[in-house]
Amino acid sequence: MFIDGEWVNPSSGRWLDSVNPYSGEKWAEIPLGNSEDVDRAVQAAERAMRQGPWSRMTPSQRGQALVRFSDVLLEHAPRLAEIEVRDNGKLYAEMSNQCKYLVEWFRYFGGLADKIQGAVPPIDKPNVLNFTRYEPIGVTACITPWNSPLLLLAWKVAPALAAGNAVVIKPSEYTSASTLEFAALAAQAGLPAGLINVVTGLGADVGEALVTHPLVRKVAFTGGESGGRRVNVAAAADFKHVTLELGGKSANIVFEDARIEDALSGAISGIFAASGQTCIAGSRLLVHESIHDVFVEKLVALASTARFGDPMSPDTQLGPITTEQQYRKVLDYIEIAKNEGAHCVMGGAVAQGPEGAKGFFVQPTIFVNVTPDMRIAQEEVFGPVLSVIKFKDDDDAVRIANGTQYGLAAGVWTENLRRAVDMSNRLVAGTVWINIYRSTSYTSPFGGFKSSGMGRENGLDAIYDYLQVKSVWIYTGGPAANPYIRR
Repeated sequence: MFIDGEWVNPSSGRWLDSVNPYSGEKWAEIPLGNSEDVDRAVQAAERAMRQGPWSRMTPSQRGQALVRFSDVLLEHAPRLAEIEVRDNGKLYAEMSNQCKYLVEWFRYFGGLADKIQGAVPPIDKPNVLNFTRYEPIGVTACITPWNSPLLLLAWKVAPALAAGNAVVIKPSEYTSASTLEFAALAAQAGLPAGLINVVTGLGADVGEALVTHPLVRKVAFTGGESGGRRVNVAAAADFKHVTLELGGKSANIVFEDARIEDALSGAISGIFAASGQTCIAGSRLLVHESIHDVFVEKLVALASTARFGDPMSPDTQLGPITTEQQYRKVLDYIEIAKNEGAHCVMGGAVAQGPEGAKGFFVQPTIFVNVTPDMRIAQEEVFGPVLSVIKFKDDDDAVRIANGTQYGLAAGVWTENLRRAVDMSNRLVAGTVWINIYRSTSYTSPFGGFKSSGMGRENGLDAIYDYLQVKSVWIYTGGPAANPYIRR
């Protein structure tokens, strides 16, 4: 593990095998940390931000350091992408793009570091100067999932460091290798020791110890709803600040006036890209009844051309499910859908992987005759499984789209500008895409409504979640008045 600028073995002396989802073979060993390791890391982070050089840097100097770090990350992006593919089985083409793109978070928030300004409120009291300033919130715990480890880590670490905090990172036990390499590159870029720490291991051992540590003042978590609920409850005991980016059951809505080819591409991208292993997956496809049958026919034809293969190959379009546990879950949901009466028009079974592959492949699966109350339409599958639901009109589409506990994202396909704006107003989701899907940026806030989370990542909004405001009062008048009367 990486603690206080040094590589250290786990206190437990135990290690966890990391398995390549494509080959099914062990390729790395990950340290199994515990509460003792967490305490060392948190103490190091506390020293780094309170006593170390980071605390003495001006915001401009911190920003310049993050920009230098971005240059090192970009130089090593191809190697980081290869590591991510070995760890989570996603396509090298996607991981490569992500590893090149994540550097923009450090450039953006590096540039933002010295743009956070306080204020001088016009106080209603005479002879008083009042001003406000923003200060670092404290040691930040960054807990990341297995589907896009480094990109989602950048969403947390970049604003946290730009705000003046230090971080302790707990990556998924399934995909820890790239995060450890990330920490090594931070040291190479000259970031102070203790500023970035990585403790690997299981959620019950490392995650819980990190969230409940008294010196941790902020928790940024991306993961499932049940995990987010546990994090929120545990953090509340010490009134920690929390950002939660959780699951979704996003509706991708196709109206009768949509550009069909664009909508088909958006539907495929929304659910089958990354083998459906993304929180913003458009796993519910709502299609207007007048075009439903034709659209589904075209959708099946297009999805049937997808090519399974080695994730490292540029020709591969579908890779394996990342973990065996998730693989079993996806297959279970397919059976649940069949038992509920949904009609499978494509896939619905284990996929035969390419020659030499021993990983967890699932066929791209499309269900029709899905009703909004079915489990397949209400619960997050996190795999290449699409539920197609008919709707009658705009009101019906809104009712169905908003009819889950989630509110992470939604897509709308229409050429009617008035309808597009109206739908963006009525859909209960943190992100609404119009004639585009599955797009994010370091400049635009991202997060969910309802059970999809709280707080925002990315954009100007994000950095304020890593700051706390202080109000300073200075009396400039003469002798003090009656001390028994509130001033």
